[in-house]
Amino acid sequence: MREKLSHDVDRRSFLKHTAGAAGAAGLTAIAGCFGDTGDGGDGGGGDGGDGGSAPGADGEMVMKTASETTAAYSMSQVIASAVSQNSDEVTVNARPSQGTNRNVAEVTQGKTEIAYVQNWTANKIREGEDPFGDLDYQPYQVFHLYDLAWFMASANDGWTSVSDIGADSAVSPTPRGSGTAEMLEYALGFAVDDYERTSIGYSDQASAMSEGRLDAGAGTYVNLSIEPGWLQQMKSTVDLRVLDFPDEVVSELEDDPAIVVSDIDMSDFEDYGYTPDTLSTPTLAYNFIVREDHDYDTLYNFLTTLWEQREGLQEETGLLAPLAEGDAWVKNAYSDFPFHPAAADFYEEQGLWSDEFVRGEE
Repeated sequence: MREKLSHDVDRRSFLKHTAGAAGAAGLTAIAGCFGDTGDGGDGGGGDGGDGGSAPGADGEMVMKTASETTAAYSMSQVIASAVSQNSDEVTVNARPSQGTNRNVAEVTQGKTEIAYVQNWTANKIREGEDPFGDLDYQPYQVFHLYDLAWFMASANDGWTSVSDIGADSAVSPTPRGSGTAEMLEYALGFAVDDYERTSIGYSDQASAMSEGRLDAGAGTYVNLSIEPGWLQQMKSTVDLRVLDFPDEVVSELEDDPAIVVSDIDMSDFEDYGYTPDTLSTPTLAYNFIVREDHDYDTLYNFLTTLWEQREGLQEETGLLAPLAEGDAWVKNAYSDFPFHPAAADFYEEQGLWSDEFVRGEE
């Protein structure tokens, strides 16, 4: 179902919190609940949140990233397998999720032991923004997975810019319920007054475009250079056109503390109906989080095992090749967002800890 989405948005004073950004207030940890984020599935296998043992105390961890058609989910399956097959203490079960907002809810409610979020969501958690103002438990970060440059794309003839989106255009800036959707909606608000907001899964966007049900959908480049499978499918199904932001809008986005903009040389990307020479588009850094009371030994053993297997991860998927280098584990750490003590100790032992990082309380 479509809904009219107007973009007279309140451009709130968020802070950039990728590596090197300025600090902000600490996290809140007070009781509360989440609204419906559209997740109708089984929550997971955590045992915390109701007065039981700490998450991970039994050595079992449910890991969530994104939907099952995404590169992130494939990467989580490889990570889960590498740890489970090489550890006698930890078992990891990778499951699909309904987005980063839902991931926060499930981690803090003890339904999922470890899940990823991105800097947009992390900033809202730290600032106590809705829907994260009343968390029962404080999330702690663990390690960096990847960076994603998000952009809008269309199969409509002649479209080259997001400014081609009109009031009657059907637009899906990623499915509802994710922090990515909030960020893209916010960024689009700088260039588009309103549009018909629809919600279509990544792998269904191409068919929706072919059938005339979608004028603009979302695309992404993993680590600013790699096309996920569903994006390749879109290119093979429709004459896909990459939509750039107008120069004056890019300048506004770069000046806005809520947005991180990346410039991508498009000369190496092929088989599109149209691409700009350089794509300037919002980018998100994705890091894993756990609950503050996650079992220390289980998380430490998880990190130790994954570290020992890091060079072999790329044999299963090249997307995990950066983890072979130690610096990638703490790349784009969220400023003033605590690391779990187990992660802090682990990184200190590996020589990766920085004085700019924050260690969470035991």
